[in-house]
Amino acid sequence: MALSRHSPNQNHLLAALPQAEFELLEPQLELVPLRLGEMVYEPGQRLPFAYFPTSAVVSLYYVTESGAAAESAGVGNEGMVGIALIMGGGSMPSSAVVQTAGHAYRLERQRLQQAFERAGMLQGLLLRYTQALLTQMSQTAACNRHHSVEQQLSRWLLLTLDRGPERELVITQELVAGMLGVRRESVTEAAGRLKEQGYIRYRRGHITVLDPEGLQTRACECYAVVRDELARLLFSERYRQDALPGRAGGEPQVQHLTP
Repeated sequence: MALSRHSPNQNHLLAALPQAEFELLEPQLELVPLRLGEMVYEPGQRLPFAYFPTSAVVSLYYVTESGAAAESAGVGNEGMVGIALIMGGGSMPSSAVVQTAGHAYRLERQRLQQAFERAGMLQGLLLRYTQALLTQMSQTAACNRHHSVEQQLSRWLLLTLDRGPERELVITQELVAGMLGVRRESVTEAAGRLKEQGYIRYRRGHITVLDPEGLQTRACECYAVVRDELARLLFSERYRQDALPGRAGGEPQVQHLTP
């Protein structure tokens, strides 16, 4: 069955739900556009909604008192923004900002918590996703401390590319520098080297990945760790066999997460 232009099946977590469980959730899902730079939630804010991105990518990042910032994780069609809602905290000290414009399905806080407490497939999926998100956060911290800007940029580009069908990212080098927590000049130098080697092309406000396989040779091991852990926890054949049957036509199709 072909997907419509906008469908919850475009989010891998929603697509993995069994038909009966999805039918309980579907009337409560609201399709919303997410604009580039939009603040999905602010530090300390009680989260009113969870978001399941389909084509948008959201960055979770922290801003210091001095104004410096760095991304701790990104969330796209593989996951959910608002994990604090199922962990009991209700808010986060970090921010969530749209880094790639697109769409998401949002779900009211109480609706998500009710669905989670029913202890069906959604609960297991979200717990596994939380583990994958924690892996991404810890790996990002290690990467930002120990690896070169070129390696960090390659990792970031590959992970962002995995979350959508397009190879062109609409984002400035200044914004990328903010995500990585480095100087803009450092990103410009690293991007220049990747461009010279034929891995990427860039113009103002746009970065296109020309050779994803080649770019992986310039990334550190952090990209593979995050990619493989997400695949192991959510998209592995063993997990699919152990899980409840998914909806017809609804099994998530992951293009970039195989090692």
